Amino acid sequence: MENKPLAERMRPKTLDDYIGQKHLVGEGKVLRKMIESGVVSSFILWGPPGVGKTTLAMIIAEQLERPFYVLSAVSSGVKDVREVIQKAESQRFFNTPNPILFIDEIHRFSKAQQDSLLAAVEKGTVTLIGATTENPSFEVISPLLSRCQVYVLKAQEKADLEELIDKALTKDFYLKEKNILVKEKEALISFSGGDARKLLNILELVVNAQTGDPIVVDNETVRKELQENPLMYDKDGEQHYDIISAMIKSIRGSDPNAALYYMARMLEGGEDPKFIARRLIISASEDIGLANPNAMLIANACFEAVHKIGMPEARIPLAECLIYLATSPKSNSAYLAINRAMEVVKKTANVAVPLYLRNAPTKLMKELNYGKDYKYAHDFPGNFVDQEYMPEELKNTVLYYPQNNAQEIKIFERLKNWWKRKYK
Repeated sequence: MENKPLAERMRPKTLDDYIGQKHLVGEGKVLRKMIESGVVSSFILWGPPGVGKTTLAMIIAEQLERPFYVLSAVSSGVKDVREVIQKAESQRFFNTPNPILFIDEIHRFSKAQQDSLLAAVEKGTVTLIGATTENPSFEVISPLLSRCQVYVLKAQEKADLEELIDKALTKDFYLKEKNILVKEKEALISFSGGDARKLLNILELVVNAQTGDPIVVDNETVRKELQENPLMYDKDGEQHYDIISAMIKSIRGSDPNAALYYMARMLEGGEDPKFIARRLIISASEDIGLANPNAMLIANACFEAVHKIGMPEARIPLAECLIYLATSPKSNSAYLAINRAMEVVKKTANVAVPLYLRNAPTKLMKELNYGKDYKYAHDFPGNFVDQEYMPEELKNTVLYYPQNNAQEIKIFERLKNWWKRKYK
């Protein structure tokens, strides 16, 4: 049993041992009441890593004494889903409760895999418990989502993590035999990022790295051990954000080599390729923008390809898109323009829309001059007429400033030709 990681050794077996998520499993709360009633319907647990989604599913199955089947969306296909469903059907008898099918990372299931679950969930062949770190509204198909309740789990709070540290030191058969002196907990908690599993992994790493008596755990020791034993890539922790930031900044800085390097680190570390594809869409609009409007089309096409084919092939369209963005001309003019607009709106949100720009669907509105004197641009030469579209209080306000690149130089010339009083 010593070979098992501390996080596995400390996995709770009952709700009373379960730390955190009091809004769901505390006395009188929804999941506890469901478990105590013995009637459990299909549901999805949505929350960040290490908050107890898998543990909660296992406790439910154990407490209700139901058969428990586990599938991982990373390694299971439609064939695996069907085999589990057939096995569940073959073991069902009259008035026996449904087996529980737990699917980890259900957001990674393809549409076909999710479709294969529908009939079994609808007929009650299995009670589905899904776990996801992604918003199920976007990642789970509507027919399946409509048959499941969604419960949101939160990152572990500081008090929960402190309780977990104390519990590990006093309850784990291996750690309690050691003379461990915890002087400070701040670094342990900070580096865990609210992830209980990660917290226990760090604690175990720090303890196993020392041979003294007592074994001292303080902030300096934790930082030192994590620097000397870095994980290649922690897709759920602080390094996750550092590396995606480095990738985006490399694209912004027009360095395809560095951008590829950071993307490869994420992919090798098991990052969801759709997360990377979404970031590329943001980069296409924020950093390339109007200097190369095709960048947005390429990034959207990349996301669709990644969504359809998955890894490992998804690395190819990701690399193609990333190189395209990194080597494109850059402009953040649209990003700056919408930020300026948002700031103006915060100060002037209630100013009136000019009457001639208002809609006039009723006779009364027409009598009140809604839409009167509006000039229809297509009735004028060049499909343009010099007409103020801003509210009176913001007349001649300029929010968009073209930048110095080939595409926006052309845009600037058009704007100067149209809006001589605004662009000079």
